[in-house]
Amino acid sequence: MAIILNLTLANEKATRKLSQQLAQCVKEINNTLVIYLEGDLGAGKTTLARGFIQAFGFDRVKSPTYSLVESYQNKDINIHHFDCYRLSNSEELDYIGIRDYLGPGHIQLIEWPNLGKGAISPADLTIILSGIDEQRQAQITTHTSTGEQLLQCVNL
Repeated sequence: MAIILNLTLANEKATRKLSQQLAQCVKEINNTLVIYLEGDLGAGKTTLARGFIQAFGFDRVKSPTYSLVESYQNKDINIHHFDCYRLSNSEELDYIGIRDYLGPGHIQLIEWPNLGKGAISPADLTIILSGIDEQRQAQITTHTSTGEQLLQCVNL
């Protein structure tokens, strides 16, 4: 059964705090994970992903808008940040070997997942961001027991 958490994020700093909290919980869970990031252009998907990735010690975080995927790896973690916005066909994800990015201990952050349907793995967690100006609404929905465990860890 899905668990849904609705949050109001007052500003970009609050969005980064959420991303850092999620990252800390992921460190504790230490499991393969797929997170969908949904919302309109400018809703804060990349800000959330950047904060999450930086929480693992990666200072330089690039948007994968043109490259489709940016990977961040060290001895502790394998994070793959996908941006499906520019996909003309979900088969493009098969060409880059998207399934190879889902081994044990790998995390996939997927922006615009609806454009990759058929090629991407089901989500453990979906985060939908919306809002105008600085304030954002975040709706977090779990889809698996791993997602539930992650959401139960978040303490906001």
